[in-house]
Amino acid sequence: MPALLASLPPPLIRALATDWLLAARDDQLPPCPSLPDWTTWAVIGGRGAGKTRTGAEWVRALALGDPAFTARPVGRIALVGETFADVRDVMVEGPSGLLGLAGQRPRWSPSRRRLDWDNGAVGLAFSAEEPDSLRGPQFGAAWSDEIAKWRYAEAAWDMIQFGLRLGHRPRGLVTTTPRPIPLLRRILADPRTVVSRARTADNAANLAPAFLEAVVGRYAGTRLGRQELDGELIADRADALWSRDRLEAARVPAAPEALRRIVVAVDPPASSKAGADACGIVAAGLDAAGHAYVLADATLGRAAPEAWAATALALYHRLAADSLVVEVNQGGEMATAVLHQVDAAVPVTPVRATRGKYLRAEPVSMLYAQGRVHHVGALPALEDEFCDFGPDGLSSGASPDRLDALVWALTHLLLRSGPEPRIRRL
Repeated sequence: MPALLASLPPPLIRALATDWLLAARDDQLPPCPSLPDWTTWAVIGGRGAGKTRTGAEWVRALALGDPAFTARPVGRIALVGETFADVRDVMVEGPSGLLGLAGQRPRWSPSRRRLDWDNGAVGLAFSAEEPDSLRGPQFGAAWSDEIAKWRYAEAAWDMIQFGLRLGHRPRGLVTTTPRPIPLLRRILADPRTVVSRARTADNAANLAPAFLEAVVGRYAGTRLGRQELDGELIADRADALWSRDRLEAARVPAAPEALRRIVVAVDPPASSKAGADACGIVAAGLDAAGHAYVLADATLGRAAPEAWAATALALYHRLAADSLVVEVNQGGEMATAVLHQVDAAVPVTPVRATRGKYLRAEPVSMLYAQGRVHHVGALPALEDEFCDFGPDGLSSGASPDRLDALVWALTHLLLRSGPEPRIRRL
């Protein structure tokens, strides 16, 4: 084979090197376009498994009319990510995105949220945070990336399905690392869905050795690793305080306009050094009937105190909150001092843990069982911690920083007495 390749002219060698049909793994190639019974191709894989490259190559092949993918070019293609920034930075401009592919590049107009190919095909970018933006437009194909992270997944998915009405065979592609959300379960169970699966290890040749050693080595075989690296759809822990079904029952599309009280709770890390815990930052509000609404999860990964303080204060001001509730076990009064340095006018309520995390979380889980807590939209990372939190903590051994912040917020709103606040309007 090396001798044969050496005998080929350089242009042909370059063409072969960039031919996706030759380079792709089997799981990265779509079902045969002539098969009549599929409408959705679901590519389920771990982090770095090559899902974005798979999606970008599929979209380009449809736009250009590659006969291995489609009988004729698809003129209008929807590109839907968690946010517009995700569409731009990952699906279009990212290293494995549409603009990074070899061969003919489309013209990208970020202000118009539009890609244009020379043959007239267009790709239109949409944010899943704005499901109504998908009302009206119609497409012959749609690429939905990281659907398990979408906050308004159900509404956005429904609008995409209504828009897939152009051409002879409108079809959709889903590329995502799995989470056991109801929508993904339904998609995978649909007989019209074809599923491809890939592990992070399947793409090891294209990943940094340091990543493979530090991340894969640390999480391989754990519950989190099975989901994030092996692309497995992991069911709830039997001993977890929360279940997906309970969280689904608690979900609402929006909070009431008038809330009696809004707090932002902060579970600060003891350090910002490598390996330190995240800073849990969660906002919740209370209505006149005594029901709480989880409004936002702004948790930051490893960050300096000034960074998490600025994030917490920005959320406080955006929601016109009444107070910042801050755990002071880690670092004593350092957390409140940092917040006052950034904005001395903000009222800070320090709280101190006298019981373990599980014991603090138990009464909060009972509030969910009583139907007194509601999630506004989806909060995927927070809900993952809920459904993996048992008597021994998270199965990964990590600190449940998002859950801790949420527990402090709901404890302050529903399990503590305090003065009657004024009405707050969102």
